[in-house]
Amino acid sequence: MEQYIIKGGKALAGEVTIGGAKNAALGILAASIMTDETVVIENLPDVRDINVLLQAIEEIGAKVERVDRHTAKISGGQISLVSIEYDFIRKIRASYYLIGALLGKYKTAEVALPGGCNIGSRPIDQHIKGFEALGADVKIQHGMIQANAKKLVGSHIYLDMASVGATINIMLAATLAEGQTIIENSAKEPHVVDVANFLNSMGANIKGAGTDVIRIKGVSKLHGSTYSIIPDQIEAGTFMFAAAATKGDVTVKNVIPKHLEAITAKLVEMGAEVEEFDDSVRVVATKRLGHTQVKTLPYPGYPTDMQPQITAVLAMSEGTSIVTESIFENRFKYVDELVKMGASIKVEGNTAIIDGVKELTGAIVSAPDLRAGAALVIAGLAAEGFTVVEQIEYIERGYENFEGKMRELGASMEKVDAEDEKAIRKFKLKVG
Repeated sequence: MEQYIIKGGKALAGEVTIGGAKNAALGILAASIMTDETVVIENLPDVRDINVLLQAIEEIGAKVERVDRHTAKISGGQISLVSIEYDFIRKIRASYYLIGALLGKYKTAEVALPGGCNIGSRPIDQHIKGFEALGADVKIQHGMIQANAKKLVGSHIYLDMASVGATINIMLAATLAEGQTIIENSAKEPHVVDVANFLNSMGANIKGAGTDVIRIKGVSKLHGSTYSIIPDQIEAGTFMFAAAATKGDVTVKNVIPKHLEAITAKLVEMGAEVEEFDDSVRVVATKRLGHTQVKTLPYPGYPTDMQPQITAVLAMSEGTSIVTESIFENRFKYVDELVKMGASIKVEGNTAIIDGVKELTGAIVSAPDLRAGAALVIAGLAAEGFTVVEQIEYIERGYENFEGKMRELGASMEKVDAEDEKAIRKFKLKVG
């Protein structure tokens, strides 16, 4: 098993370039098989979740060509299977987008129930409600979701909660349904807009993405397209907090500053300086940061995927902070790991009360999920001494070349084999 070993205490400085948004890419890749023509997707992040989905698309008969590390050419004209039950597909949450895509195109789909990070209950009842409203018969049997329809007909769908997954999935299926579909209380996240823009580039007729009402006029077929994925706001936010935690000066490039407003606002409130440019942001922290209150909310509120990262920084900030998680009920599992590093955090239900300490100290910690793993790396970069982060396969699900990008900013951080005592000793000797 691989792990990160980190010598903390160095201020990060320099420039980092952000990759394509993982969450947008997953929806876009599923959508790419909805045409028989060739689609070229650019700015794809080279992370585990994306590679698993590409493998699944290939397994059902689509032609996938990796043009380069961040570009894929996909042709869905030869799809022979509409049943996907490979073990690997269960590992990613977004496997469910293949249901909407296959149901839209072939009026039938069978996909293994999704996995992903264990951060709490993420039911797919809203997805099923949407598919059924469009005329599909949906069953869950033997760990598989089966959806079948003689035809799909547009409908008026009100989501009980603004679910990103359900919004994208219903949008995929409705694109090739007959007539008009209206999704009310739809999610407004940037990646919902990106998937809609991609579908429109293939000839779909979707209006209102980014608002809480999306209108879709069904079309009979989609055509090929070349499309570049938006930058990843969560990767950007992670580096912004890493800069703040280490009292650094980092310019985060290839971002859409508007997508980062909730993150930027909190950093400024805590006492960091944030400078915005057209497609980059610069974060400078010269002193210990202050406390704040955070509540996770659907976009444009503070993102749940940035909750562990801000908690790690607040653990070292002055005063008492309160972080409330209103999206997932099981998202504070990493707190015990921060406590091993000297943090003073008490979790009560969906709220963490954080008494900032002057400094954290290195420890052996384990990543319980993707974003929590990134938060533990941030803590390790700021802590005194050596930190080992285990179970980094979670982190690699959503961050490309994480340790390489951190090293370019001056971090003392390496990926090593847990069994390789020699490599661990060598790293410790090298950084002193």
